[in-house]
Amino acid sequence: MSEPLHTVTTLPTERRPGCPFDPPSELTDARRHGPLSRYTHPGGMPGWVITGYDLVRQVLADPRFSSRKDLLNVVDFELPPAPPGEFLLMDEPQHSRYRKPLVGKFTARRMRLLTERIQRITTECLDAMEETGPPTDLVTAFAKPIPTIIICELLGVPYEDRSSFQEQIDTFMSGEVSDEELIAAYGATQDYLARLVAAKRANPTDDVLSELTDSDLTDEELRGISLILLAAGFDTTANMLSLGTFALLRNPAQLAALRADPALVDQAVEELLRYLSVAKTFMRTALVDVEVGGQTIKAGTTVVLSYHTANHDPERFTDPHLLDLRRQDGGHLAFGHGIHLCLGHQLARVEMRIAFSALLGRFPTLRLAVPAEEVGLRPETADIYGVKSLPVTWDR
Repeated sequence: MSEPLHTVTTLPTERRPGCPFDPPSELTDARRHGPLSRYTHPGGMPGWVITGYDLVRQVLADPRFSSRKDLLNVVDFELPPAPPGEFLLMDEPQHSRYRKPLVGKFTARRMRLLTERIQRITTECLDAMEETGPPTDLVTAFAKPIPTIIICELLGVPYEDRSSFQEQIDTFMSGEVSDEELIAAYGATQDYLARLVAAKRANPTDDVLSELTDSDLTDEELRGISLILLAAGFDTTANMLSLGTFALLRNPAQLAALRADPALVDQAVEELLRYLSVAKTFMRTALVDVEVGGQTIKAGTTVVLSYHTANHDPERFTDPHLLDLRRQDGGHLAFGHGIHLCLGHQLARVEMRIAFSALLGRFPTLRLAVPAEEVGLRPETADIYGVKSLPVTWDR
């Protein structure tokens, strides 16, 4: 007689003390029981949590699972469709209508051309850190400015607007504000983007948003696309830079290996992406009955895909809970898989390679300025995991 399926009673809201880089213990425990667990969504609807690498990848590639926001069966009321342009929460053909014009803007070649600009921005951040002197908060001095400036320049956000714009995005991505504050920050960002789109239509400049105005996309659609690019391009990379630095400082042997061999940085970035998986979970809804892992997921059922647990799956990765910058079993899911593979993955990789190399090269004695237990972590309620601040110091 087969063992009954494991049930995840609630999605975790925090991680085990002293284990900021491991998946929450409830999800790790679920994976030990098998790659698929039953789950009841907060609204009372039955669902599933998928924690195994192969099954997460399978669902992400299966068009019988929908990304549509209005099909998410997780609350006891109907959700509205995603606003025009916000293609992460859409299926074909709407998804391709918005993504296709962007593909040529985020090619590996274009990202290589951006390398010099990213290097200059990184150098300016490090110069300012050195001039001010230790200690400093690496989040505000380094991790946030680099992706913020790059994504704002790509979209043509005027320099004088960047600080307030970053503050609004911080607010509605933090996972720590009231519903009223979140709605206000989201609305302010939408209003700003509407004005920005109108400005680009009237006076195009040398940026991605201006290029997109020369298409059949409406102002409302361009606003939605801009919101997706800004939120994704800023928050994910900023948290990878800060949390990644924290992880390296907490793994001195790996940090020493990277310092001794700067050419290791490409592998280091891939391993940090796997190890940290800052974009923790996504959801999909079955459009028809689908068999997954020997179980039938009924049409209309929403499944939670645990990227972090999948990237720590012992059936896919040897010693998955160890940070190993020379790891050979690559193929992580940090950027997703299938048609929704992160559009900016090439840009994120370039930013991380440059930033980590420059930071460690400039400050060879970089270390935490507070005990590791005092580093403030973002809550699990935030869409993107990371640290709220990372106090560091170094020898002058």
